[in-house]
Amino acid sequence: MSEQQGPIKVMVVDDHPMWRDAVARDLAESGFEVVATAGDGDQAVRRAKAAAPDVLVLDLNLPAKPGVQVCKELVAHNPALRVLVLSASGEHADVLEAVKSGATGYLLKSASTEELLDAVRRTAVGDPVFTPGLAGLVLGEYRRLASDPAPGAATDSDEPRAPRLTDRETEVLRLVAKGLSYKQIAERLVISHRTVQNHVQNTLGKLQLHNRVELVRYAIERGLDEE
Repeated sequence: MSEQQGPIKVMVVDDHPMWRDAVARDLAESGFEVVATAGDGDQAVRRAKAAAPDVLVLDLNLPAKPGVQVCKELVAHNPALRVLVLSASGEHADVLEAVKSGATGYLLKSASTEELLDAVRRTAVGDPVFTPGLAGLVLGEYRRLASDPAPGAATDSDEPRAPRLTDRETEVLRLVAKGLSYKQIAERLVISHRTVQNHVQNTLGKLQLHNRVELVRYAIERGLDEE
């Protein structure tokens, strides 16, 4: 995966003009390139397809089309898009619905500007970012999903043709499954952030998975998060 070239392109979607403008201004002043903003769901889908942001900062409560629907449509249109939900709601059902629709992270609007900027940076490199207390909830939901066998899944006759991961890849995968960020994994294993990203990319390739959400689910299905 190539290194990010130039500033991270961000789009801000919120139906409150003052809030939307303030977030866009904070992002622009911190070196992000704000490529578009939108105030309702239909406008968001249209403008995001045209502007092709790297990260979509998305409110869930939108007129015309709800945020989860916007997220679903845009991630289906461009699987590389990262979506950071910025919501006033910490309701568990809202968080889970956002994650299932393709959001990479979920931050409450009570977050500070610094927390938001950090969250957008981390979202851009593929880290899942959740307001404290929500990460455990999301991992719990992955566990629940993982315990439901996929339709037509083969029985567990000693994992035929499971791809071989190196010890280090398995170690990184285990920490990913525990919900650690790439930065935390790098610190724990005393390797660089970039090396962690490379291990994750190699693992995704070997396992034929597409993103970190699928990787976490794979790890939990094999109990790696509990070892």
